[in-house]
Amino acid sequence: MKLNSLVKTNQSKIRVGRGIGSGKGKTSGRGVKGQKSRSGVAIKSFEGGQMPLYRRLPKRGFKKPKKNIAIINIEDIEVYIKNKKINPKDEINIKYLIEKKLIKKKYDKLKVLGNGDIKEKLKISANFISKSANEKIEKVGGTVTILEKKILNK
Repeated sequence: MKLNSLVKTNQSKIRVGRGIGSGKGKTSGRGVKGQKSRSGVAIKSFEGGQMPLYRRLPKRGFKKPKKNIAIINIEDIEVYIKNKKINPKDEINIKYLIEKKLIKKKYDKLKVLGNGDIKEKLKISANFISKSANEKIEKVGGTVTILEKKILNK
């Protein structure tokens, strides 16, 4: 069977609203009045009063709360010490870094990462610390205090 025999190419388009004898006159096959008889109307996801699919399906997933954690590398601390923005004898924590205007005030917690090297003895208190950062600070003779995490009741 040829493809051309299936497609009706020689049939003209139905011209609606061209008289009652055409079969598509007066209301142009849209019925009488109502929302669907008007132009430019599309009732999306309306299923004739049946409960729509998006309401029949259960809710899934959740949005993860955004964490407010400031991240600082050991090499950044070393640079701040060289530029005399940080005193190595002071205890370095989130409040200290905010006071010195080294991080923005919108952060609640501090995380120390181990990128780079450090030469000074430091006292650091942070909420989180990487293994490599902990090892490097203790190798030089510094101390690390990890602040307690709040445990929510289940």
